[in-house]
Amino acid sequence: MTRARAIAPLSFCKPMLQNPAFRTPMAIALGAILGALSRHFLSSWISHWVGSDLPIGTLLINLTGCFGMGLLATLFGQRVLGHAPELQLMLTTGFLGSYTTFSSYELDLARLAYQRELAADGLYWGASTLLGFGSLLLGVWVARAIAPPVTLD
Repeated sequence: MTRARAIAPLSFCKPMLQNPAFRTPMAIALGAILGALSRHFLSSWISHWVGSDLPIGTLLINLTGCFGMGLLATLFGQRVLGHAPELQLMLTTGFLGSYTTFSSYELDLARLAYQRELAADGLYWGASTLLGFGSLLLGVWVARAIAPPVTLD
């Protein structure tokens, strides 16, 4: 079989990749796969390493996700990373959307409340909320330090 014949069956991909209606969901899906796998393995590793009853793995995933969202949203908003809507959606909606674990966070809060671990529940809620917001602002600050906003004169 010649090389041209071996590649010919893939020729249908080119029109699909040029179509934003196909590229956008594919970008989000690829990012989501990587984000979900990263969340699972990092959270498991952190929880095993720390060995605490508190869901430290989920907390750290959420904090790094908030930081990443602040960083990327700012860099894309300032066009530092160019105008690549599929890349932006892949990294923010796809990767960070599946990497951050807000639903897991809520489940952990409910578990702590059900176990009547109210002090731990309050500490986890406060740390997630306040440190998450702080991490988001830190991401914005780092993005602006890396690439200050451009003013048009």
